[in-house]
Amino acid sequence: MIEFEHVSKVYESKGSAEGVRALDDVTFVIQKGEFVCFVGPSGAGKSTLLHLLVREELPTEGQIRVGGKNLLRLRRRSIPRLRRLIGVIFQDGRLLPDRTVFHNVALALRVHGAARADVRWRTQHALRAVGLVPKEGAYPWALSGGERQRVAIARALVREPVLLLADEPTGDLDDDSAGEIMELFKVVNTRGTTVVVATHEQGLAARMRQRTIQLMAGRVVKDSGGPV
Repeated sequence: MIEFEHVSKVYESKGSAEGVRALDDVTFVIQKGEFVCFVGPSGAGKSTLLHLLVREELPTEGQIRVGGKNLLRLRRRSIPRLRRLIGVIFQDGRLLPDRTVFHNVALALRVHGAARADVRWRTQHALRAVGLVPKEGAYPWALSGGERQRVAIARALVREPVLLLADEPTGDLDDDSAGEIMELFKVVNTRGTTVVVATHEQGLAARMRQRTIQLMAGRVVKDSGGPV
């Protein structure tokens, strides 16, 4: 499903002739249907890794494949098609404050021109999956932090992605809400979606009993799924 082969990413820096190395010779394979947590402190390279996966950026060195497609060789017009296969969840949820829960989720379908009847059915199905059908008429400001993140998850799931990426999805939540969100990811994973979560919370990742890849200063230092 995902292959990183000796991937490095270097950002230009005025204070350094060599630049800032965000990822350094990273190699791993994630199979279809796996649940993987990338753990490490701020600056370890977790967010950079996710940006590369959705082709927002290109690596300085190495090869990346998603679903058998080499992202370095992907034509510009094919990038939107790739991104339609991927659901992305951010720490802050990025919900529209002037739209209801229903419309925040439905927007992910409407921007791609889905039929009205299809939008309603799929949106309600996604909200049912995260337990928020009773809140479909509420606005984000009226929800708890955990509920807002559930809306973000529903929005990512409504397009039925084969790959779900979550960048620090529990960073603003209390322990109970964080645990609920991670358990929800497990449910999504059991339905066949490949799930990749980036988090600095090693204890939370450990409790999930899933494969964990640890990053430190841009390098993979530990992979519970196999030797580094």
